[in-house]
Parts: sequence; structure tokens; C-alpha cells
Amino acid sequence: MSTIVRWLRERVQSAKSAGTLLPAHSITYGETPSIGFSDYLGAYLKDPSCKAFVDFLADQLVGVGFYTTVDEDYPGAQEAKQVVDEFCEKVNLDGLLQIGAREIIMCGNSFWEKVEPDNLEELRILPLASVQKIRRDVYGNVEGYVQTVGYGEKTLAPKTIIHFRWNPVNGEAFGTGVLRPLLEEMRFDGETRMSFLEMKARIERMLPEIFEKYAGPDELWIFKDVADERLTEYRNMIKNKPKAGARFVYNKEADVKTVQIDPRTQFQAYLEHILGQVNMGGQSPVSCLMISPNYLTKASSEAAMHLVERKVLSGQRYIKRVVEREIFRLILEQAGHDPIKAGVRLNWGIPEKVEVRIEDILKAGELGFVRSEEVRKMLAKNGWELWEPTTSHE
Repeated sequence: MSTIVRWLRERVQSAKSAGTLLPAHSITYGETPSIGFSDYLGAYLKDPSCKAFVDFLADQLVGVGFYTTVDEDYPGAQEAKQVVDEFCEKVNLDGLLQIGAREIIMCGNSFWEKVEPDNLEELRILPLASVQKIRRDVYGNVEGYVQTVGYGEKTLAPKTIIHFRWNPVNGEAFGTGVLRPLLEEMRFDGETRMSFLEMKARIERMLPEIFEKYAGPDELWIFKDVADERLTEYRNMIKNKPKAGARFVYNKEADVKTVQIDPRTQFQAYLEHILGQVNMGGQSPVSCLMISPNYLTKASSEAAMHLVERKVLSGQRYIKRVVEREIFRLILEQAGHDPIKAGVRLNWGIPEKVEVRIEDILKAGELGFVRSEEVRKMLAKNGWELWEPTTSHE
């Protein structure tokens, strides 16, 4: 029995109340993503439909922007909110979320480095391609994030990384994005089915060849009973003829035969199936809304958007919780606030403005709740043209 296996068995037996999560080989060598991050990036950058899937969902998640709120009953409420807002402005959290949301939707992962974890002053997103594997203990606790050889093979401590791990399947160390089913091969009965993106890419690669072959089809010119030397003359003339618009006159009988597509060969149903699977895997109605005539009606468009709404809300809730737990909590603790009591929250969208009526402003001034100068400022803000008060020389 190897030393590693014996060590694992002893640890499992010494803590029988805790279920184990990882097999021995994963603990020994670390866990790598089933699809390389470079493959995800290639699909996003080179396949228009994949980019559309990711961009559409990411824009739905974070494109509306965000604002923060605080528990008004907390004694230092305004100060706590100011601390968080200033940090968000300093690190451009809105911009980071735009990048992070695309990575999360694309591959289910985004790695943010905290600088420094014990005194958070900066955040930066690590390149996806820089992360090679994750090391975890037998119970699934992360022990380190290992970077690739090109990035120095550094092992980053868990406390330095905010790992957005969306939709982990079967206890995996990495999350699952919308492009994974499109990039995954399927193995069954000893055979392998290529990924749907590869099927789509092969079809698209053949399309130009088909058009080149059948847009200007091959021709067979037959001149009956023509001598070989004259046939050579005709062949050179036909070979050098313009591709279109040419007219020829011959004094010999000629028969021209062209290669045509067999009308019995119909691939429409197969094409629709492959493209349908790709669109379904993208979990976004953007392709259908743009190119399918079935979605041109208002009712069908609204139905498609309603289906994606739940996924968007789920993604927003996930990102919100990670930001509040991993960023806002740390910032508030550094400033001496209680994160739980302060209750600083990230909210999506634009804060609603309270409608203030003119009569309310005038009544507040009459009752003495606001000074006359403040009343004038509020009236001016609401479109009133006010003149400066005259100065008395009496």
C-alpha cells in the first residue's frame, strides 16, 4: 500500500463524521477543468454565436449597473456606506463586474486577486488561462490555486483569491458555464461523439467548398467526331474562358453537361438539429431573435425573454452574494464597522428617486423643517426661475 493511500485512509477513519469529497488522485495531483480555459476563450472570440450568447446574458446580469444601500438604523450607517462606495469607485467595481460576468457566463469561473487580503486596497482579475489547477483536501477545502508554467507555476493561497464558482457539478473544484456542453465530447459504448461546436465548425468549413463547387459547376464539353488537334484547340479556348458572361460560336456539334446537386440529398433537418442544439446550449434567445422568422412577432419575443429572466435573476443573486461576502464584509471590517449590523447591500439597477411635490417643499419651509435658502434651492432644482433677493439699504 502506497504512503499516500495509507495517509488518506487514516485521515478518513479519524474523522468518520465528515464525508469525503475527493478521490486520492485528485488530492495528489490537483484538479484541472474538464475543458481548458483557452478552449473557452477560443470559442468566445472566434464563434459569433458563442460570443452573442455570453454577451447577451452578461449584459442582462450586470449591464443595468448597481448601487448600494445600508441599514439606516445602524449608528454609523452613512459612514459605512461611504466607505464601501469609495472603494467601489477606486477599484472600478462596475468595470470588474462587466469582465467577471462574461467569464462566469462563459465558463462558470472568474478569479479575482485581493491586494492585499489582510488590508484590501485593490482588486484585479487574473487571466483565465493563467489558472492551471486547484488543490483541495479530502473534504473539499481549497489549499491553493496553481498557475500555469507561463505564469511561473505559482501557488496562490485561498485567502488571496475570490473564486466565482458558478454551478459546480458533482462537487467539482470549477464551475460550469453555458459553453461547456457545447465544447464537451460525449463518450458512450466505447465511442466518442464530437462536440456540437466542432460539428458546427465542420459544417461551416464545408459551406464555402460547396458554394465554390456548385455556384460555378464543373462542365463536360463534348464535340462529336472532332479531330484530336482541333479538340486540343477547343480545350484551351474553353479552359481560358471568362467565368461568366461569355458566349461562344462553333461550327461543330457540341454537348455541354454540368455537375448538379442531387435533389434527393436534403440536409436541412440535420442542419436545424445541430443549430438548435447549439442555440439551446447557449441558453439565450439572442440568435433566434436575430435570425429566426419564428421569433419576429412581439408575443414570441416576449415569451423568449421571459424564459431567460429566471436565469438572469439567478446569476444576479449569485454575484451579489459573493461581492457582499468577499468584498463588502472585508472593507467594512477594515473600517471598524460590523458588517452584519451595517447591512450594506449591492442592488442591481438604478435607485428610485423619491418624487417631491412643490406643495411638500413649501409646507416643509412653512413648518420650519427646512430653511428658506434650502427651499429656494429645491425650487430651483425643480425648474423654478428664481431671482436673487434684493438687498435692503434702509
